[in-house]
Amino acid sequence: MKIALVQQAASEDIDANRARGLDALKDAAGQGAGIICFAELAFEPFYPQEPASGDVKHLAEPIPGPTTEVFASEARRLGVVVVLNLFERDGDHTYDCSPVIGRDGNILGKTRMVHVPDFPCFHEQGYYTPGDLGAPVYDTGLGKIGVAICYDRHYPEYMRALALGGAEIVIIPQAGAVDEWPDGLFEAEMRVAAFHNGFFTALCNRVGKEPKLEFAGESFVCDPGGSVIARAGKGTEEVLLCDIDPSVAQRSHARRLFLRDRRPDLYADWPG
Repeated sequence: MKIALVQQAASEDIDANRARGLDALKDAAGQGAGIICFAELAFEPFYPQEPASGDVKHLAEPIPGPTTEVFASEARRLGVVVVLNLFERDGDHTYDCSPVIGRDGNILGKTRMVHVPDFPCFHEQGYYTPGDLGAPVYDTGLGKIGVAICYDRHYPEYMRALALGGAEIVIIPQAGAVDEWPDGLFEAEMRVAAFHNGFFTALCNRVGKEPKLEFAGESFVCDPGGSVIARAGKGTEEVLLCDIDPSVAQRSHARRLFLRDRRPDLYADWPG
């Protein structure tokens, strides 16, 4: 089974970004991908590079909404699973959200960013309410998928929660800048998470120069043994394809040993 990570830039023209994303979706499906994933805020500017000014709800959209409708239609027509990432509006709240669309075009559910950062060029606390949906895992028929949105990947507790939920593949939609994490640290982090938890990690990053940031790309996939098995270029717009076997997760070191030998009866009493 093939997974595809769509690495593309986003302009201020959301309709054009969405159209290019649909083209990439069709291209990936045409090359045999069954699960197709997009980067963080793939179809809109990365708003948090600037501090929020006033009410930002007008920048967001509901789920279901215009973006999920068109991608759901294509998912149904092509018979593929699609993992998106959008700026979601839900009542008076806005979220960094990844809806997961099944092969029948139905929304299987949505993951909201749980841990919201705030530091220069990533002023996200002014845009996003902390997620309230936990760490869901979706049985897609092609594999059990969890989503860790960008900053959430830094939290071992969150990644372990996805493993305990049965995730075989964890998608990481990211907006990572050039040289944001030197010496391959972000890649090492995902290799370790894959090894510790016995799942594939698939980090999908955006590219392109925006007013205050240049996004790096370099999307990649790690297997449950912690090895990088596919990698996209730095700054290139491309669709990264990778063959994976989700059943490998069940035979991993983590599933055979680490998860078996946990002592949660002790951890619950530890501070923090």
